[in-house]
Amino acid sequence: MTQIELRGVQKYFGAVQVIKNLDLKIEDNEFIVLLGQSGCGKTTTLRAIAGLETIDEGDILIDGQAVQHLKCSDRDIAMVFQSFSLYPHMTVYENIAFPLRATRMNRAEVDKEVREIAKVLRITNLLDRKPSALSGGDMQRVAIGRALVRRPKAMLMDEPIGALDAKLREEMRTEIKRLHLKQGSTTIYVTHDQIEAMALADRIVIMHEGVLQQIGSPEEVYSRPANLFVAGFVGSPVMNVADATVSESGGSARVIVAGEPEGFAFPRELLGKLNGKAASGGVSLGIRPEGVLVDHEAREGFLPVEAHIIEPLGAYDIVDLKVGDQMLRARTRSGYVARAGDRVFARIDPSQAHFFDKESGNSLGVRL
Repeated sequence: MTQIELRGVQKYFGAVQVIKNLDLKIEDNEFIVLLGQSGCGKTTTLRAIAGLETIDEGDILIDGQAVQHLKCSDRDIAMVFQSFSLYPHMTVYENIAFPLRATRMNRAEVDKEVREIAKVLRITNLLDRKPSALSGGDMQRVAIGRALVRRPKAMLMDEPIGALDAKLREEMRTEIKRLHLKQGSTTIYVTHDQIEAMALADRIVIMHEGVLQQIGSPEEVYSRPANLFVAGFVGSPVMNVADATVSESGGSARVIVAGEPEGFAFPRELLGKLNGKAASGGVSLGIRPEGVLVDHEAREGFLPVEAHIIEPLGAYDIVDLKVGDQMLRARTRSGYVARAGDRVFARIDPSQAHFFDKESGNSLGVRL
């Protein structure tokens, strides 16, 4: 078993604090993704776990033992970087075997371990080649194999497929997930790509300016974002967010967004759940594009809107709709809105609406 825990970790570069009181517990065999923008502290956190960065305060524990004072070579952790970092004069076999030979393992055992890892990574046919004869995806497989061959306690990956083209990134996402399921090692993966995070993670750790924003499964961070930052960072396209005023009207709640005077009808229970923030304009409404419902016919609860930009994405379209002074992005089936400038009708699905405190940005936890 390999558990990793960070307790109150803080890290400064000069006067700049890049990790702020980080608490995180990673369970055995868990695949954790650290997600955030460039400069948010995710790579520094990974390097601190590996022992490549020292921390200023707090504890890093591996299997219950504090390791922040240990050298990286004493932590039994492997790391894979974005750059492949292979020895160009060595064959694939020699690159993978290198860390085993450094421990003076006998030749027969080295050969057995290298060929087992090569089989898992599907690169047995490449063992006699040098890195210059490999594709980017194959080079990254070799780099992963070199890290895995000594069977470390945990695998740390720093944007390992960021330098690959789109098709190779998709293939490597599948390979990394398959490898994790087969090997069962505790894995921490850093990326700024939320699609990678959603596809790979058991849990996603979202960071912003050195502060942990939310930890949860891909479904949790997508469906129940903790604050406006998470709402605007996770999802493609991101969540629509608009200032809102909520009032009572005809026995129901009415949500007015972006200066649209008529507003959208919501169940009356919304008024009580908003704890008095309703009429003051102290809330922001969040709605995913799939929660903006579009129809060609005027129906109860639907407002007339004008379509602006249409993005055809194959199986579906993303359509910008002008609601009051703001654009709301809606997801429709392909070709449903024929052209920009068409008049259609839209409403917000109350069951998919999110409400955030306008001042703090935190979710109000209101779901209907």
